[in-house]
Amino acid sequence: MSKMSIETKRQALNGSTMGTRWTALFYTAEAFDFGPVRDALQAAVDEVDAQMSTWKPDSDLMRLNAAPPGTWVHVPNRLMEVLRLALDVGRASGGAFDIGMGDAVAAWGFGSTAADPRLIRNALDVARQPTHAVLKLDMPGARVRKAMPITLDLNGIAKGYGVDRLAETLRGFGIAAFLVGIDGEMRAAGLRPDGRPWAIAVEAPDPERRAPHSLLALQDAAVATSGDYRHGVTVQGQRLSHTMDPATGAPLRSPPASVTVVARNCAEADAWATALMVLGVEAGCALAVRRGIDALFLMRDADGVQTRAVGSLFVGGVSSGAGGEGFVAT
Repeated sequence: MSKMSIETKRQALNGSTMGTRWTALFYTAEAFDFGPVRDALQAAVDEVDAQMSTWKPDSDLMRLNAAPPGTWVHVPNRLMEVLRLALDVGRASGGAFDIGMGDAVAAWGFGSTAADPRLIRNALDVARQPTHAVLKLDMPGARVRKAMPITLDLNGIAKGYGVDRLAETLRGFGIAAFLVGIDGEMRAAGLRPDGRPWAIAVEAPDPERRAPHSLLALQDAAVATSGDYRHGVTVQGQRLSHTMDPATGAPLRSPPASVTVVARNCAEADAWATALMVLGVEAGCALAVRRGIDALFLMRDADGVQTRAVGSLFVGGVSSGAGGEGFVAT
């Protein structure tokens, strides 16, 4: 066997999606043609964006939002899959994860327009029911019906699902070991060529710079982070996190600095990171213990950044230091 036939080449692909970048890292034979793989990866995330974007007025999600309550709306199967998972996490978290916060997201300036005081008052005053109680799914018929006016927003799960689609696409090309991500939400499969897991940096909750807080060894799992430091708006001189509190219709007032979750797929990790962020450290840790969720909470205090870890992956698998294949960030 020639030397050329056993050498591997590092392939690092990327492209634009959902206002940020997707990435894919894997190793192949030297002569591998990565062009078709890159095209397929881009098509996979484009499909997710076309179905689930709140920035595209013609997306399937926006079509559902525009439909009057009581009307069955046919939607693509992938959107149905994400809605089902979102409602499952919503129920399991006691409503902490709620995709029906689109009105509040827009009102506070986290959408395509600036914060609007009138819309903020409306978001604060509306009597909310949890979305899992008012959104009905007909899975066999691929139909959705709203029982009352509600504006859906999938920003807490769509990127994670996009990462899962990147993973499915690579597996479709027979690539078994890889690291894929969108804006810091990551999924790893297999091992690196040297036999080690993929090293992922959990980002320090610092809005001024991007630096690692700790390292996580990841194999055949996904990781996502929700934090208060990367995306926000300033309203009346106060910096507000983008994570909404379903109980109030307003941004979280005293959230953890960040919550990182490891799960079997990235959509689940993405949704649960948001849910635990909303619940806060004490209630979030308690729920993570009950459900067997691996989670890492970072909190700021006068002494710096403190940590609370739940689950064996974080208790025994995180180390301090720099490096890694990618950052985990909101």
